[in-house]
Parts: sequence; structure tokens; C-alpha cells
Amino acid sequence: MRAGEAKRILWTDVDLERRVITLNNPEKFGNPRVWEVSAKLIGMLAVLPRKSSRVFGDGSMSSLKTTFYRTRKRLAAKLQNPRLLRISFHTFRHWKTTVFYHQTKNPILTMKFLGHKKLDTTLLYVQIDEILFKDVNDEFMTKAAKNPEEIKALIEVGFEYVCRKDDLLFFRKRK
Repeated sequence: MRAGEAKRILWTDVDLERRVITLNNPEKFGNPRVWEVSAKLIGMLAVLPRKSSRVFGDGSMSSLKTTFYRTRKRLAAKLQNPRLLRISFHTFRHWKTTVFYHQTKNPILTMKFLGHKKLDTTLLYVQIDEILFKDVNDEFMTKAAKNPEEIKALIEVGFEYVCRKDDLLFFRKRK
């Protein structure tokens, strides 16, 4: 979501048990949307103080940005990486969406994920995907395992678990 949308999230929009966040108040005339989020994110949100009806407090957006920019500057100096200074709140939205499109290859699903009303707006991410991932090989080797020894052997050589079917565990690894 956009930074302003995140700033407006209310505690009532967060379902800690089901791990769902609902965006009821989108920016730029976008569509409302719902996300299933990771247990790690829910854990981080659960420990935030509840001093306001809003998850990220009642402070202004400019004070949030100032805090982000100061932290970014301090981290860039500490890690001696000036490229970190180019990261903005919106950079995270662009990166997540580019990866999401790359995984799904579905522009309509990506459009809904972003809350865009027009597909033309979303097609930017198709172009970014084509440029960033043009040399990436999406082919996989697959293997099946029945017992703990086979599973251990596959994991040790870089295979990742995919699913279970008919008492078999399936794994994959990029070629």
C-alpha cells in the first residue's frame, strides 16, 4: 500500500487472528483491498502501543517521513552504502509489486493487488519485470521424497519444499 494508506490504517482494520489487513481508505481514488499477511508482520503489529485508533499513531505524515529519512541516512552512513539514500516509502511498493507480478505473471491480479482502477497504470510493472528479470531462468528441477533421509539430502543440495501429495513430498530447485 502507499505510505499515506498505511498511515490511515485503523486497529479495527487489522485482524490479528486471521492475519488479514483491510484497506478501507485508499488514496488516489483507488479500490479498497484486503491482504493476508505473514505471521511475522502480525507479530510486529501486535506489540505496537495502542495509544490511538490508528496503527501508526496520530502524528503527521511529514513527521513519519522525517523519521524515516533520518533513519535511512544513519543506516546509509553506518553501512557505507549511499544507494540506501535513494530508497523512499514508495520504493517498497514498487519492489513488492514487481516481485508479485513476476511470481504471478497476471496483470489483472496485480492491478487488484495495487488497487488500480486502470490496467494501463499497472502495465509499468510488466515493463519493469521484463527489464529486471529478462536474464532470469524460471525453469526448475523437481524431485520427490518419501523418507527423512531423502528429504534431508534434497534440502542439503538446495531444493525447496513445494507440496505434499500421495505420501510424497515434492521439492524444486532452479536449473
